[in-house]
Amino acid sequence: MWKKNILETIGNTPMIQLNKITKDLPCTVLAKVEYFNPGNSIKDRMALKMLEVAEKEGRIQPGGTIIECTSGNTGMGLALAACVKGYKCIFTTTDKQSKEKFDILKAVGAEVIVCPTNVEPEDPRSYYSVARRLAREIPNSFHVNQYDNLANRDAHYETTGPEIWEQTEGKITHLVVATGTGGTIVGTGKFLKEKNPDIQIWAVDPFGSLLKKYHDTGTLDASEVYPYISEGIGEDFIPQNYDMSVIDHFEKVTDKDGALMARRISKEEGIFVGYSAGNALKGILQLKDRLKKDDLVVVIFHDHGSRYVGKVYNDQWMMERGFMDVKTVKDIVNSRPGGRRLITLLPHQKVGEAIDLMKKYDIENIPVMNGESPLGSISESGLFSRLLNQPDLRNHTIQAVMEPAYPVVAFDTPVERLSTLISRDNGAILSKDDMGDYHIVTKYDLIQSLRK
Repeated sequence: MWKKNILETIGNTPMIQLNKITKDLPCTVLAKVEYFNPGNSIKDRMALKMLEVAEKEGRIQPGGTIIECTSGNTGMGLALAACVKGYKCIFTTTDKQSKEKFDILKAVGAEVIVCPTNVEPEDPRSYYSVARRLAREIPNSFHVNQYDNLANRDAHYETTGPEIWEQTEGKITHLVVATGTGGTIVGTGKFLKEKNPDIQIWAVDPFGSLLKKYHDTGTLDASEVYPYISEGIGEDFIPQNYDMSVIDHFEKVTDKDGALMARRISKEEGIFVGYSAGNALKGILQLKDRLKKDDLVVVIFHDHGSRYVGKVYNDQWMMERGFMDVKTVKDIVNSRPGGRRLITLLPHQKVGEAIDLMKKYDIENIPVMNGESPLGSISESGLFSRLLNQPDLRNHTIQAVMEPAYPVVAFDTPVERLSTLISRDNGAILSKDDMGDYHIVTKYDLIQSLRK
């Protein structure tokens, strides 16, 4: 039977066992993979629920405007519902969110207003305050307020919790959630604890958020709050969706550890996840000493990795934040004993001169330069095949026989990327250092660097 609209595809997401990253744990870990929802995140569930409740309560009328502050995923769920139901959408978000999230929201018809991250929640520039102001100013608008709207957690009590209970046949012992608004962990956790009070509900919090401190002590400690990079989780205030009595433990995870784990999940388990999934699974590994052989742990993978290709899955972004210790072209060049002078040729020189240089310096690849710019290249393998058929080739000019110029890459290009550029047909790349000088990296250099 077909679906009447896209909203009917929300929920009933799969549970997938993790095998490689969790192999040293004594228990079984299952991921509730929420990117199978149509908006690619768990937020589709609560977005639809909050809107349906608002409609029943008469808080929005046909043709009205949905207003919400969102890190991206809730906005996507609301935008999909707006497409079907005929509403407009205006979303406020923060400048720390990925550009992909902004672009996706715009693609489904939403207006996106980007606000500064590092301001207090009550600051008129914050994305919370801007959303509240717009809701006051725009007629027939509905400020969703996912943080304090209890339909958020109700959605998970009614759908996510029952699905997990059924999929695990009631055998779940732990639920682990990287939490932000509180809706997912409280709603799901409340349902599961009603089924079995012994089920442990663990929350994962980033450093820079005050949620853990508040859970552990009941104290709102502003000194806990500072800027962090993890997206969609943690808070600098306590949303009303929280019922801390449902949560048994909060675990802190660093931005770096969460990002690296997200990449591992995608690479090792084949599940292309977002940032918060990395935080959640890292939290489980940090708590491994609390787990036993017969435990069945369910971890929520909130959203899809496509939202983070410009950040977590971008080597340059990761390196700039010190999250990755990646070997680069610069490392290869700097590791050469005593350095190496770049040997080049001019287009008017003879092939014989190229052969003499190759013998003298024991090299196989020489760039051909036209002033400061690469013009072409000469390789030992290319000359060899030609010399067999043209014995007089030594007297020809380089320009007559040269091959295409070597690709030029940035000095901080990761070594792993060079494997797509250096091949049988192309034996080297060129790169400029900070002083503007060219350096060459060959197949031999690449092989040597990967051995170390």
